Amino acid sequence: MGDGIFHRDNHQENRRPEARAHGGDRGDEAQRGRGGRNGVRGPGAGVGRGDGRNGPPKIGLKYLQELVEKEPSEVAITLSTNTGLQLLLEEKTMGHELVQVLCQILCKAFLSKHDRKIVQHLAGVVKDSGFLRTILPYYVTGMMTDYIPARREKYPQHLDTIITLLNNVVSIFPASSVRVVSTLVLLLKPAINQLRASGLDIQEDTEENLEKVQELVDHLQEKAREGTLRSDNYTFLAADQDAPPGEEDFRTMTIYPTPEEFHKDEKPFLRPNITSQAYSSGHVYLDTHFRLLREDFVRPLREGIKQLLRSQDDMSLDGVPLRKRRFDDIRVYFNTRLVIPLCTPTGIAYRVQFDSRPLQFVRWQNSKRLLYGSLVCLSKDNFDTFLFATVSDRSVEDLQQGQVLLSFSRDSRQAVARVQPSDSFLMVETTAYFEAYRYVLEGLQEQQVDELPFQRYIVQCSTDVHPPAYLQEEPRQYDLTSIAAEDFKDSVQPFNPLSPDAWPSDEQLGLDESQLRALKLALTKEMAIIQGPPGTGKTYVGLKIAQALLDNHTAWGRGSPMLVVCYTNHALDQFLEGIHKFLERGIVRVGGRSSSEVLKRFALRELTRSPNFRRDLPQHLRRGYFEIHKELTEAEQLIKTQTARLECSLRGVIHEQFLERYISEEHWDSLCLQPFADEFQFVGQKQSMIVEWLGLGSTQFQHQPNGPVVSPSILPGEQQQAEEGEGGEQAEEELIQVDEEADLIQAERILDGDAVRQDRGRGRDRDRDRHRRDEERVERLAEIMLAMTVRNTGQAETEQRQTGGEWEIQKQQKRKLKQVMHRELRKSSAMTEEEEAGVANIWTLLQKERWKLYRLWVLRYQSDLRTRALHAEQDYQNAAERLAEIRMREDLCVLRQARVIGMTTTGAAKYRQALQEVRPRLVIVEEAAEVLEAHTITTLSSACQHLILIGDHQQLRPSATVYDLARNFNLEVSMFERLVNVDFPYVRLNYQHRMRPEIARLLTPHIYAELENHPSVLNYENVKGVLTNLFFVEHQAPEEEIKDGRSHQNQHEARFVVALCRYLLHQDYQPSQITILTTYTGQLYCLRKLMPSSEFSGVKVHVVDKYQGEENDIVILSLVRSNPEGRVGFLQIPNRVCVALSRAKKGLYCVGNMAMFSRVKLWSAILHVLRERGQVGAALTLSCQNHPDRRTRVSSAEDFAGVPEGGCSLPCEFRLDCGHVCTRACHPYDPEHKDFQCVKPCPKVLCDLGHRCPRPCHQKCGDCKVLVEKVMPTCQHKQMVPCYQDAWLFICQVPCVKNLECGHPCRATCGELCTPRCMVRVPMKLKCGHSQQVHCYVLREGGEPPCEVKCGATLRCGHPCPGTCHGCKQGRLHRPCDQKCRHVLVCSHACREPCTRDCPPCAMPCQNRCPHSVCKKSCGQPCAPCAEPCAWHCPHQRCGKLCHEPCDRPPCTQPCDQPLPCGHPCIGLCGDPCPGKCRVCDRDEVTEIFFGTEDEPDARFVQLEECRHLFEVSSMDTYMAQDEDQGAGLDQRVIKLKECPKCRTPIRRNLRYGAHINRSLAHIEKVKEKVNGKPDDIKLKQAALKVLLKRQKNLKEYLPKEYGKIRDELDQSHLSMRVLCHQENLIMFLERLGELLGTMKERMSGRPRQYFNARLGECLRFLDSPGQRFSEQQVWDLGRELQRLAYLAELNTRCAIATQGNGQVSDLRARLSAMLRGLNTGRATASQEVVLGAEVNAQVSAVREVLEGTRPFSEEDERSVKEALADLDAKLPRSGLGITDQERVMIVKAMALPKGHWYKCPNGHVYAIGDCGGATMSRQCPECNETIGGAQHRLTDGNTVASEMDGAQHAAWSEAANMANFQLDHL
Repeated sequence: MGDGIFHRDNHQENRRPEARAHGGDRGDEAQRGRGGRNGVRGPGAGVGRGDGRNGPPKIGLKYLQELVEKEPSEVAITLSTNTGLQLLLEEKTMGHELVQVLCQILCKAFLSKHDRKIVQHLAGVVKDSGFLRTILPYYVTGMMTDYIPARREKYPQHLDTIITLLNNVVSIFPASSVRVVSTLVLLLKPAINQLRASGLDIQEDTEENLEKVQELVDHLQEKAREGTLRSDNYTFLAADQDAPPGEEDFRTMTIYPTPEEFHKDEKPFLRPNITSQAYSSGHVYLDTHFRLLREDFVRPLREGIKQLLRSQDDMSLDGVPLRKRRFDDIRVYFNTRLVIPLCTPTGIAYRVQFDSRPLQFVRWQNSKRLLYGSLVCLSKDNFDTFLFATVSDRSVEDLQQGQVLLSFSRDSRQAVARVQPSDSFLMVETTAYFEAYRYVLEGLQEQQVDELPFQRYIVQCSTDVHPPAYLQEEPRQYDLTSIAAEDFKDSVQPFNPLSPDAWPSDEQLGLDESQLRALKLALTKEMAIIQGPPGTGKTYVGLKIAQALLDNHTAWGRGSPMLVVCYTNHALDQFLEGIHKFLERGIVRVGGRSSSEVLKRFALRELTRSPNFRRDLPQHLRRGYFEIHKELTEAEQLIKTQTARLECSLRGVIHEQFLERYISEEHWDSLCLQPFADEFQFVGQKQSMIVEWLGLGSTQFQHQPNGPVVSPSILPGEQQQAEEGEGGEQAEEELIQVDEEADLIQAERILDGDAVRQDRGRGRDRDRDRHRRDEERVERLAEIMLAMTVRNTGQAETEQRQTGGEWEIQKQQKRKLKQVMHRELRKSSAMTEEEEAGVANIWTLLQKERWKLYRLWVLRYQSDLRTRALHAEQDYQNAAERLAEIRMREDLCVLRQARVIGMTTTGAAKYRQALQEVRPRLVIVEEAAEVLEAHTITTLSSACQHLILIGDHQQLRPSATVYDLARNFNLEVSMFERLVNVDFPYVRLNYQHRMRPEIARLLTPHIYAELENHPSVLNYENVKGVLTNLFFVEHQAPEEEIKDGRSHQNQHEARFVVALCRYLLHQDYQPSQITILTTYTGQLYCLRKLMPSSEFSGVKVHVVDKYQGEENDIVILSLVRSNPEGRVGFLQIPNRVCVALSRAKKGLYCVGNMAMFSRVKLWSAILHVLRERGQVGAALTLSCQNHPDRRTRVSSAEDFAGVPEGGCSLPCEFRLDCGHVCTRACHPYDPEHKDFQCVKPCPKVLCDLGHRCPRPCHQKCGDCKVLVEKVMPTCQHKQMVPCYQDAWLFICQVPCVKNLECGHPCRATCGELCTPRCMVRVPMKLKCGHSQQVHCYVLREGGEPPCEVKCGATLRCGHPCPGTCHGCKQGRLHRPCDQKCRHVLVCSHACREPCTRDCPPCAMPCQNRCPHSVCKKSCGQPCAPCAEPCAWHCPHQRCGKLCHEPCDRPPCTQPCDQPLPCGHPCIGLCGDPCPGKCRVCDRDEVTEIFFGTEDEPDARFVQLEECRHLFEVSSMDTYMAQDEDQGAGLDQRVIKLKECPKCRTPIRRNLRYGAHINRSLAHIEKVKEKVNGKPDDIKLKQAALKVLLKRQKNLKEYLPKEYGKIRDELDQSHLSMRVLCHQENLIMFLERLGELLGTMKERMSGRPRQYFNARLGECLRFLDSPGQRFSEQQVWDLGRELQRLAYLAELNTRCAIATQGNGQVSDLRARLSAMLRGLNTGRATASQEVVLGAEVNAQVSAVREVLEGTRPFSEEDERSVKEALADLDAKLPRSGLGITDQERVMIVKAMALPKGHWYKCPNGHVYAIGDCGGATMSRQCPECNETIGGAQHRLTDGNTVASEMDGAQHAAWSEAANMANFQLDHL
């Protein structure tokens, strides 16, 4: 091993010192560092950061040494965002110390375990690098021969670093890195042995760690051999020893369901949650909760899909269509397609379209369908394969149209890239909020048993609770002055909380006895549980506890925040608002939507968006954010470009010019030749043919004088439907705002940064602006692309009218057309390509078939757009994930500064990794009894020393998705309840401060054994207008089931509840004092429909489950359930009943079927108490406040008619100020009538004409608006004008009669200014000679539009040119031919490429499959032969060959003995699949004559698998054997698959004919190999092209962008020979363009340069166009145009030389002799200006006219130009030497120097160098004093080879001049 240099290839050591010396000239650092071998430093060793001027910043040794001291996260982010790392890793040589530091810094970066995506990105760079493949193996090998003591001492430590590095890489990328890692492991073993033998001390840990890596590598290699290790989609983790017997360890289980779970009936391993005793170990505890939680979300999906698959099989038996079936566990969406990719903050999401017709009944506002975060599974092959995605955004308007936004899982994204727009999926949804499951399940897998806090209690269930550890460390003094009662603040002194006698009394602290016990427990025990029944003030006590701890934070804080966790956002807001009252700063709220304005400024997102936040961040975070955000933005712009076009394709009918390349030539011609009925044709603007063809244009309409306009595109019945649709929409009265259940659920799910749409503030405004800009971009594009849009059905978005006015399309008809178009665009059915091929004249198709064909064209267009955007989508997703990790680091910067962090349980699960780093020591969980235990576990970090759980397990429990798991496996038992059940010490609050005693009596002793009333609830006033404060109204009205979902409603109860609410509002109660509760969401929206906002605004309407923790003065409760079966649903659960009955403070009124509820034990006990006090009955008694003796009994909504205004039925009779009498009935509200408005007609007169005020009495009289006739003073026209308005101010509406300046009539009204631009279309003569219709103002303003006349030329392929005059550059550069090839390929598919001589490999998906596997490649790629044993066997014979080989057994001739499903015998043969037809049941089909032997009684049949056609066996055998008959016709001997004799479908799968098929496939594979090229040939061709590219100097210098593109393309792997040939043509043509461009820059100026540059731009765009295939026509056009430009360049150059100066050669021989003696320089010219003569100018103008002309450059033109230029040789010299060509040749011959000895100074003065031709000294140019020559055979900067002297392209002394220096086999 050399001194610090490791070589990638041995031959590189033999390079000449001169060549190697170039590597040292890279900057000052390379000169300063310690030298390597022979004093030359390796390229990587001394490279500094660089200035970035010549490429990305480079990383050097010093930079890495500084970075190694940083935190792992900073190291990972810095390296992953620095492109210089890749350059360093690809260095061919590297210094010894640099290798060590690089390994060390990479291991340091891998320690950043929470920045997963960044670490994964970094590991991906390392695994594919030359460093890992070459440098490191050489380094390890060199250890064994290195005897330098200073270095050898470091080897033991560095061996550990290398082993750690290899372990990290192979863990993250097990499949793609196992080979290179295994090589290094093999090298490390002898290296360790050698080092130990030489005396070094190698630790045992080193060998043990190497053994672990070796075991892992062996395992992976074994899996690779088995074929199961195929991807790097996971990080490999070894299983723990505590895995359940026979089961996979929960830490290595996949969270997503697997295909085996859908298709196999294996039962999952589950343990119930132990609620009565301790767990055996922490591992079993974690394992139990992981499996239960995973099963809770997997089971509904698994069982639902299994039911769906069974239904597909059973559909034929019961006849019920699949779309009409209802599934218990899933929701099914049919015909689902991926439409448009969209950029969201979390990555790429896809707008998905599904069939919404079966879901018309769904009320999406209330439906739980497709909520944010819900998991969906999409499959197109009966769930053999599937994609997982979550709902990332839902809009009710989009859902009604069948659209939703999905984000696909990481594992599914690769498959999504292969999805075509035409692919139709079956989508199933599970209602579980998957994201919360995922966060918690990942947290459980990451939780280490030894880091699980409080195992003593939550695992071992110990009841001996210790004080917090921080109180045991040293004596502490607590000061509770801040929570003491006002009168005792001075008397409460600091005390030791662990001393029971030192505590203040309950009176001193303002608490009751149970609240004080709760406070003591919370402050003195490391784990405390506090139960708070309804109204006992558990939140109040929780805030007292929090305040006490925060005021004494020095006892526990030490820089650690308090973590507050709540189940809902509402509870979190309440608790944090309470904390904010005593803590002004230091709060951070993390989570979803907050309704609190107080907490808005404390939201995490608001804090990270503050102006100074980013400025104070560490530099590596700011730089990382900037770099990644820049990548994100660039990818987003590329994606938006394509998605805008996709969006347009959904908004209307695309103009045919954008679909031309996707339409067959025959159909294009047919479309353009529109048949006009009745000999009417359009005159003027050319119409869109596709609009006319689809029946949406003007020509489809016929005028009916006495009837409506009828369109053929609106079918009978549809017109009526359209009219009903227009008139059926009525303005719905605005109803009260009810929190939609879908919104409530989503509010709990959506966390900071998750939502696609922001909720409020700057984020929402920013999103609105971005959406508006995107929408404007799409609308602008739509104006160009769409011939007709859904929004405006007018042609080209303008009101087109036919001449004469009779043919105008009426507005009503346009609306109907819009409905037809909208309906058709939403359909997904498209014509197949086979059906398309059978259509000759597309105008003869029915309208339905036309739309199907149009959708086929659009699908091709969409597929093309999606393909273009794929790479950008992948870049965007990668950048978004890396940016999310950067943002998490930013969030940590905020969280570490907080004193209180508030989170929901979902937020805590998502931010679990951040919490592990913040390490809160104190955690308070509010609503702890509603939280699943797994959620509570993941909330806790290993640093937690104090946990306080507050809740009530006798109210709402945690909700599980699977009822069986909740009940039978105790999943719904929270940690709070479980610990209470095992007698863990806890305190229950006993004094309720909410309900009046008669309401509280409903809870005790039925639910709570005891619950005492606080004195404050004993003095409530009675409810006004009702005889009793508590009453239950009985009824027998039945319930109704909601169609979508499992909800219910009861119309009788809804009407009664609304009427009672209205009555209570009339008692002068405020709406905010009344709450309506119901037990089902279906009833919630039934109530809403009956409650207009104008009357009930402010009344709260909620479901019971969403109202826990809330209270109100009056509560009206609707129980809903009423059925003969006595099903009460969840109202039999005491927890739900407890919440429902404990929300009211002063009045509770309940309505329900009490007879049915009395069958439930709990309800029976409650109703018994009510009946004893007369508080239940069939009618509620109302009492009038104004007339107390008048009472009304109400049992239904209709009974409230007796109290219409809330009083009684007597009239009011109050006299109003206006003199009228109050017309209302008795009303207790507004007794003074200050708010009453008289509605009688106003009697006032408004004007002199006697017009009366039309308004009611209470409204203010306005201006008189009666229309009267008035004469306009300016034009004397008569108009109907409002009475009050002056005629001078009215705009006359009579049409203007004036003519514009151009002579055309004005289209404005009389009172408006005349039109500034005339829109009449007039003919215009263009420069190309064609005429075109343009707007009149265009002609007057002098502009010229592009010529749209068809090119008309016949291309070299024989087809007409599809371009226009402008598009084809007047015939110079034609558009590519778009005629479809249609040749049948060897695979039996038709070639889909446009017109081509050599068909490329087929791009269709390969259809080859066998019983064992399916080929996933494209059809044109060679298929890997199946190596499984042949599956063809029967009781009589068996094949012994492999699957892909021709079978060695004959077909069996024995009849099949299996019966068919109908009971009749099978008509097939043994060993073949049974045909699906019966000789008895399907006699006509079976005996149909085709070969002639079908009707024989003993005939046997074989059924083809592809097309299901049936054939008689003997005849079919003969047909299949024809390809082996040498006498067969040519069509039988051609290489192709045999086809079905009936439908010509290729026969690919059939066991009986497997030998024939396999022989054909083997021949086809040979053809594929020939078409694609052999891999070795491709490799050689690719290497040769790389060499060729490097030689193209002009291309590299003048077209660097194009050069870079080709270089990057040639660096790709898996290139085909066709692609390489394309790149070769591109290189050659671009080199010619570069040469011309160089000539232009050096020799041209002024107008010739501008014109020449424009022509070069045309050629460059032509080369870069997507349709460039280098067809015969394209090569011809480009060659002719480049030849023209070459002549033009010569002409311009010669003119420039002649006008700059011309001279004579003087004393030439003497000057050149001096050049040989030294470096005497100069040009043999004397500058003087020469003006061209008139004759020369005439000749030049004639040549220029041809060369600058717009017509094609013909061969005749070329001959004339050649002759003309030859005539000009004597007058215009060809070179820039100032001498004629003859003189130049004479000088070169006289000097007798080889090529490459002539040079130019920077100003172009020529000189020569003798000897070897290399520069060895410097001189000054005698003409301009510039430095010429050079040193060490290198020219001084600015000096170049004088190619014009001898034609040399390279200096005589150069690498380029000696190609022998290039070793092509090593490139």
